[in-house]
Amino acid sequence: QVQLVESGGGLVQAGGSLRLSCAASRIIGRIYAMGWYRQVPGEQRDLLATISTTGTTNYADSVKGRFTISRDNAKSTVSLQMNNLKPEDTAVYYCAAYRSLTITNMPRIDYWGQGTQVTVSS
Repeated sequence: QVQLVESGGGLVQAGGSLRLSCAASRIIGRIYAMGWYRQVPGEQRDLLATISTTGTTNYADSVKGRFTISRDNAKSTVSLQMNNLKPEDTAVYYCAAYRSLTITNMPRIDYWGQGTQVTVSS
């Protein structure tokens, strides 16, 4: 079992930056790829960024060039640096750990964090 705990959310003005962190309860470095998702109430949870066990990253078009995912395997943490934030980035942000993909090439999530709220004011 792996517990994931996010931190770093909050209120920021449009154009500002936030850095989210996710700490895992045990070593995950060579076992789990990691991802960041976000969800607005009443809508589906959207995948924003992933990072493989070897550091390969992928981003959704909506955040490409503004958000950067990174991981520190020694500390079992994954981060999401968010720059040039927009009001439409307001959501609950979740980190997730996975070891495999679905047949549609999406992460098959093994563990979710509890989420952290990000609010961007205009």
